[in-house]
Amino acid sequence: MPLTLESGLSNAMQMIVAGYVKVRDRRALGDLLAQRRKMLTELQAVTGINPASSVAAVQDEIAIIQAGLEELRPPPGSLPENEWN
Repeated sequence: MPLTLESGLSNAMQMIVAGYVKVRDRRALGDLLAQRRKMLTELQAVTGINPASSVAAVQDEIAIIQAGLEELRPPPGSLPENEWN
């Protein structure tokens, strides 16, 4: 699934992910995904303000990162599943 520019998605994040995909840096994408998931958890715990738009933006970025990781997924059967995860 190629990365495409869609409305509402972060153009900057798409460019970052596309760069990592181009150089096949799965580790960097995994680190970025972990950081964004942590950020999402922290935003969801915020009280006193409505973080809905920030939560939605981070969720969009997570989707972009996951799409990039899918592009790097090896073909079925080419690697044992435990070496990919």
